Amino acid sequence: MADNMKKTGALSRFIIRRDRIRIPLWLIGITFFTLIVPIAFADLYPSEQDREGIAETMENPAMTAMVGPGDLSNYTIGAMTAHQMLLLTAVVVGIMSILLVTRHTRADEEDGRIEMVRSLPVGRLSNLNATLFVLVITNVILALITGFGLYALGIKSMDLEGSLLYGVVLGATGIFFAGVTALFAQLSESSRGTTGFSIAVLIIAYLVRAVGDVGNETLSWISPLGWVTQTEAYATNNWWPIVLMLGVSIILFILANYLNAVRDLEAGFFPARPGRKHASSFLQGPTGLALRLQRTGMIAWAIGMFVMGISYGSVMGDLESFFEGNEVMEQMLMEEEGYTLTEQFIPMLMIVMALLSTVPPIMAMNKLYGEEKKNRIEHLLGRAVSRTKLMGSYVAISVVNGFIMISLAAIGLWAAGAAVMEDGFDFGTIYGSALVYYPAMLVMIGLAVLIIGFLPRLTSIIWLYVFYSFIVLYLGGLFQFPDWVGQLSPYGYIPQLPVEDMEWAPVIMLTVIAIVLMIVGFIGYRKRDIEG
Repeated sequence: MADNMKKTGALSRFIIRRDRIRIPLWLIGITFFTLIVPIAFADLYPSEQDREGIAETMENPAMTAMVGPGDLSNYTIGAMTAHQMLLLTAVVVGIMSILLVTRHTRADEEDGRIEMVRSLPVGRLSNLNATLFVLVITNVILALITGFGLYALGIKSMDLEGSLLYGVVLGATGIFFAGVTALFAQLSESSRGTTGFSIAVLIIAYLVRAVGDVGNETLSWISPLGWVTQTEAYATNNWWPIVLMLGVSIILFILANYLNAVRDLEAGFFPARPGRKHASSFLQGPTGLALRLQRTGMIAWAIGMFVMGISYGSVMGDLESFFEGNEVMEQMLMEEEGYTLTEQFIPMLMIVMALLSTVPPIMAMNKLYGEEKKNRIEHLLGRAVSRTKLMGSYVAISVVNGFIMISLAAIGLWAAGAAVMEDGFDFGTIYGSALVYYPAMLVMIGLAVLIIGFLPRLTSIIWLYVFYSFIVLYLGGLFQFPDWVGQLSPYGYIPQLPVEDMEWAPVIMLTVIAIVLMIVGFIGYRKRDIEG
């Protein structure tokens, strides 16, 4: 056994060095948003009467399905934070663990790094256990920072035990999904399969919990995310679900180690489905191949965008009572006379949905450089495929991808809103309010094309621009940013339907800019050296 674990410590230090930026960014991001929420809640709901009002809104079954049950009878700032944020933050922590474990296990194996590592005097199980060790340490640090950070805020209803439980829940969730991903890294033959199966477990756990929380408590106990809400942080402070979660995590670690010990390198236990003897004519072209490579992710995002639209739409029936008297939220709205508060809230929803809908098409575009880094592009360019045709395939997929994503989000919003509102919006109003952001999305895709064409190593910088757009446009009203700050983003020029009139000039101008950016990006891609 000792030989199988040889040099685990050295590999752990190597993993930490490789992720010396990635892991801190995850920790800072999760901790920042965890700590800022109770501060915001304390400002938004200073009195017990304010909190009782929002507690009545949260009694909606749709909200229970989304964030889980809470202590609504004693809705303190602590109980409110745990109710509205703990489950969603736990999902983010789960995603962090899934991505990090996949990166250092099956992805490294797929890229041949594990073979190189095993040629050195290291144990057979060393890499897997080094990965799990780093993830456990990462989640322990997250638990401690979050727990003590929440207590340090000095909010009366957030005592030390509740704060530590809140942090430990997040850490335990991360450890649990590290175990889930380590197991699927042995079962699946690819990093894509490992991530896909692990994310599927996360989604199923969320849906099972949602159904259980609304109608059958027994179902909630089947789901690991149901254990998260059963801890009831800042209320009863139930620690037993943590013991359960860590116990199952240890079993998953042991199973992953056993399977890793008995399987061959680059093999998996899930039988690979035999492909066709001859590829279809569609798959033989660059567009078909690119689409096949991204199919799973696109379907997952499409489902996610539709569900997000439904989630937003399901609360539209209660928005009037929610906003009434809430000065901070009213400050974020358009304040247009002649429109209800719900109508004024639609532009804000559309900005969020448009920015989230921008993520999958940019990912689809950046996949071109991702394939180049893995030296796969040269195999395509070595055949009768021009660079223009290759990049055009990814651009076409991204453009269609963005259209589908924002359409599904709008359809979900309209359908759920029509179901919960007495006099719902017509489809054209909602769909038009969403689709008007499509030209801004095209500009972001155009920027991604431009960067890949000239400075491919800086492809990640597009995410900073998306994040900037989110901050200045979503929170611009609250922080009273000047107009020019918002207009540094293409989304800042979009007319905010339905409370503003339609303006075609900025929409046409953004479309032209997007086309120009793409053309220049194509020119750069044709001239620059391909890596590999």
